[in-house]
Amino acid sequence: MKRLMLNTLVIILLSFPVYGGTGEYTKKLQAALPDFQMPDAWVTNHSPFRIVGNLYGVGGQDLSVYLITSEEGHVLLNTGAEGSMQHISANINSLGYDIKDVKILLSMQSHFDHTADLAIIRELTGAKMYATKKDAPILEDGGFSDPHFGGIETFRPVTVDKIIGNGELIELGNTKLTVHYHPGHTEGSSSYSMEVKENGKLYKVLIANMGTINPGKQMIVDPTYPGVSQDFAYTYKNQKMMDVDIWVAAHKSQYGFYEKYQAEQGYSPETFVDPDGYIDAIEELEIKYIKQLNAELKQKNDI
Repeated sequence: MKRLMLNTLVIILLSFPVYGGTGEYTKKLQAALPDFQMPDAWVTNHSPFRIVGNLYGVGGQDLSVYLITSEEGHVLLNTGAEGSMQHISANINSLGYDIKDVKILLSMQSHFDHTADLAIIRELTGAKMYATKKDAPILEDGGFSDPHFGGIETFRPVTVDKIIGNGELIELGNTKLTVHYHPGHTEGSSSYSMEVKENGKLYKVLIANMGTINPGKQMIVDPTYPGVSQDFAYTYKNQKMMDVDIWVAAHKSQYGFYEKYQAEQGYSPETFVDPDGYIDAIEELEIKYIKQLNAELKQKNDI
């Protein structure tokens, strides 16, 4: 039976689009957005690395995927673009773990570059997909109902098994993650916090969904969705109030990964300690948000 399951897994993997190739949904994106070019850093693998404790990075050169391990199975947070599962699986294996032991799937936001392979991983592993109330419908229709990039399926739809809310505690073995509702980037964007004790020191860790504003997103004049401006304002305020020692984000570029980490260095829990950089990053995004509000208000007054 085990051999049959392994052979089935190999067949499915071989039939699935290669990371960086042109799969079904990548073709749809290219047809709908002919000027869109998938950045090389979004479709190129990065070797896995340990962030702190049982938290690992297993994603690509820019798109972040996180593995949180426990003796009762693992949590996988995000995927990359279509076909990314093959590299994610290989990265997990190289750490000494197995993707088939993933029990819970999470996402930080319902955009294709972070969700494309959730469905295939859920099917292959039997893991349960958890999502916030506002992101769940978008995950289940493959991005079709996304108020900003919707109108076509941009990723394979994934069934959501459980709705999670702000402040909820997700527990699996020794893993304890707290959900933080940080909307704006998507209507259901979420961050996740955990505490890690290592060498007698307690680290407060945040996997942060940052309040970045995609080109074309509107706050006041024809808002992308009702309440979007208030959502961004809430997220910046809430994130700045959080006590954070170590933070990472949905994109490596967002948290200065390459300034903090070099592949040849040994593991240290201090590598990603950056409370000041965390606040600086939020305030930089908040300034851009205020500038856009002012521009839109001027546009509205000029009409």
